[in-house]
Amino acid sequence: MSTTEIKNLEPKEIWSNFASINAIPRASKKEERIIRFMLDFGKKLNLETKVDAIGNVLIKKPATPGMEDRKKVVLQSHLDMVHQKNDDTDFDFESEGIRMLVEGDWVEADGTTLGADNGIGVAAIMGVLQSSNLEHPAIEALFTIDEETGMTGAQELQPGYLSGEILLNLDTEEDDEIDIGCAGGIDITAERTYEAITPRADSQGFMISVTGLQGGHSGMDIHKGFGNANKIMNELLLNLKPYLQLGNLKGGSLRNAIPRESFAHVMARNERIENLQKDFEETASDIKAGLASIEPDLKLELSKADSLKKVLNDTDLSDLLESIDRARNGVFKMNPEIPELV
Repeated sequence: MSTTEIKNLEPKEIWSNFASINAIPRASKKEERIIRFMLDFGKKLNLETKVDAIGNVLIKKPATPGMEDRKKVVLQSHLDMVHQKNDDTDFDFESEGIRMLVEGDWVEADGTTLGADNGIGVAAIMGVLQSSNLEHPAIEALFTIDEETGMTGAQELQPGYLSGEILLNLDTEEDDEIDIGCAGGIDITAERTYEAITPRADSQGFMISVTGLQGGHSGMDIHKGFGNANKIMNELLLNLKPYLQLGNLKGGSLRNAIPRESFAHVMARNERIENLQKDFEETASDIKAGLASIEPDLKLELSKADSLKKVLNDTDLSDLLESIDRARNGVFKMNPEIPELV
């Protein structure tokens, strides 16, 4: 479906704006073009428009006649998006707009994240600013930056930049609920040196791949039990460790997205390849059976690959796999008093 067709979906006021901003690269920390677009948008409407030192855009719209005495409302959404793609998708988030398509009743993206978080919120606010028949009090439309990777825009918002008494944040997946409050987050960066050694003689290269998972947002989807590609890969490697040496491991792409793909480049001695393949099939079958109802498209594959010149030594490999195995994944505990609250 073309961008023009997306813009004609109902309600047009939202879909047209969503298609327009999705045509603009807007990865977190690289929002320069979407900032310029929003500044132009506000000025074309002849509304007071400005940007602060960090990059937050503010567009002010006066109250409609008869609503001047109502409390001023701040409508807020963030301009950046989670930039994640499938490993086999050729896409550059710094230069390309999102390639959208319609599957049944859903608007989706071709091999990448869609940007509805928080693009739909931005598009809805744009519709309010454009409207000529919607009655409303004075509005301050605040579009913040870098929500997904640090909340930089919100953190650097200066006192006095806003004057509204009520703030509505349009960053939620539920259109019939109002949320008060937000969970926090902690980032951990773990580093360690390791010794690279020459692979054992008479070895062949293999690629282990975990693909086809749903992925999802680490906040909104973490309680749903979706598969984590890094944890699944680690389970495979732990079971196959007697047969292989690890040369390269790559999984996940963003700190706030559930990993949906993982790839391990390994070496296996010729005399152990038959056992490697047999144990791989058994382990993969058990993993897929355990996730069959929630991850029906999960694919676990073992295929031949180029040989590696260097691999991890056995001690470092054991330490790595045991560390990943012990790392918590998913919900620690659900609140016993409040349903569905992590």
